Amino acid sequence: MLLDENTRVLVQGITGRIGSIQTKYMLEYHTNVVAGVTPGKGGMRVHSVPVFDTVQEAVKETGANASVFFVPAPGVLDAFYETVDAGIRLIVVVPEHVPVHDVMKMKEYAKEKGVVALGPTTPGLLVPNLGKMGIMPASLFRPGRVGIVSRSGTLSYEFAGILSDHGAGQSTVVGMGADPVVLTNLVEILRLFEEDPKTEGIIIVGEVGGEQEEMAAAYIKAHVTKPVAAYIAGRLSPQGKRMGHAGAMIRGEKGSWDGKVAAFREVGVDILRSPIEAGQWVKAKGLTGA
Repeated sequence: MLLDENTRVLVQGITGRIGSIQTKYMLEYHTNVVAGVTPGKGGMRVHSVPVFDTVQEAVKETGANASVFFVPAPGVLDAFYETVDAGIRLIVVVPEHVPVHDVMKMKEYAKEKGVVALGPTTPGLLVPNLGKMGIMPASLFRPGRVGIVSRSGTLSYEFAGILSDHGAGQSTVVGMGADPVVLTNLVEILRLFEEDPKTEGIIIVGEVGGEQEEMAAAYIKAHVTKPVAAYIAGRLSPQGKRMGHAGAMIRGEKGSWDGKVAAFREVGVDILRSPIEAGQWVKAKGLTGA
């Protein structure tokens, strides 16, 4: 789902410290990284990956069809436009602190051009033993049949590690991003998991704040046929106080833990009170093994 053997990855900001390190890790995890882009650094090589000045040049020379961003937040909007205009249709935006009004412009442009984009503030995308785009620590993942979509990067790693310890691998792990506005909503990611033949069960890792989970519950009721479990972080979060993520704020009853849990329970989603319960859930649903 999203990333496969035909994915040819372009790393934006590849010559920076984070971009260079994460490129190394992606290459070590079999990711087909074919190019990097840093304006003014064309002609260099980073871990044997050729660097270009523009996305258009990189796409023309290497056939890149996906891109992961490690560029400073103020430059993300321009880089996004350039990447979409060059014909790339899968984009992972890792950086934090991208202005919300920029994300809204990016979201609309991606929809107009038929682009799938994750983030910002995302750990990225990983398909076990095939490749990854982003910063997920690959050692925690193993191939299997459970899809994970998470608003929290670190919790996505924790859930994958717990599932792996209980003999349940993952089909695809998606970090949707933690900001108030994200480029691809939870509903859209659930649709991809529902359509993916390699995914037989889905775990949603949500958190208080926003309405992503409530919208997802309505979608699950109408369209999802696979077993779904959900963990909602922030059960004891006080109202009106931002907890960690920009999107994790409760305002009155909107976005509360109780409200999200009630919405999921009403449509038959199994609620996990602790991440460790995911191990028992996959065994009960027969989702262990490859």
